[in-house]
Amino acid sequence: MSESTLRIAGIMRESIVDGPGIRFAVFCQGCPHNCPGCHNPETHDFNGGNEVSIQKILAAIDENPLLKGVTFSGGEPLCQTEGFAELAKAVKARGMDITVFTGFTYEQLLEREKQDPALKELLDLTDLLIDGPFILDQRDLTLQFRGSRNQRLIDMNATRAAGHVVLWEEN
Repeated sequence: MSESTLRIAGIMRESIVDGPGIRFAVFCQGCPHNCPGCHNPETHDFNGGNEVSIQKILAAIDENPLLKGVTFSGGEPLCQTEGFAELAKAVKARGMDITVFTGFTYEQLLEREKQDPALKELLDLTDLLIDGPFILDQRDLTLQFRGSRNQRLIDMNATRAAGHVVLWEEN
């Protein structure tokens, strides 16, 4: 049996800008969006970065008892749904929350999950979804956790309960 891996650009062991609380951030490698003005253009090449075992990522997460959660960013983490779903399941088992950044809109993801069971599983494990492409002419440096006004902070737990998009509000 081979060990599950993710192609990543890197990690940040402690972040306070990639979601609520102290977070471990995994920056995946590969992105189809190529948004002009992207904050992480070096993550676009699907052949860049490094293959890293999910177990190695979990071991790094386990080193810090102060973490509130783990953030999946990129690149586009939803181009590696099976690996990120596996990682999310292990993170949730540790009592931490999951934040996912994606250039897709939530509505696009609802369509995509019909053909991708791992995407559905990952969305079911996600607590905060930050959706939508970065749009340079909507750039706003005052926004929490995102770069342009079109991007939404979606409270996925409330959204699942309500059956419609519920925006996240900091507690």
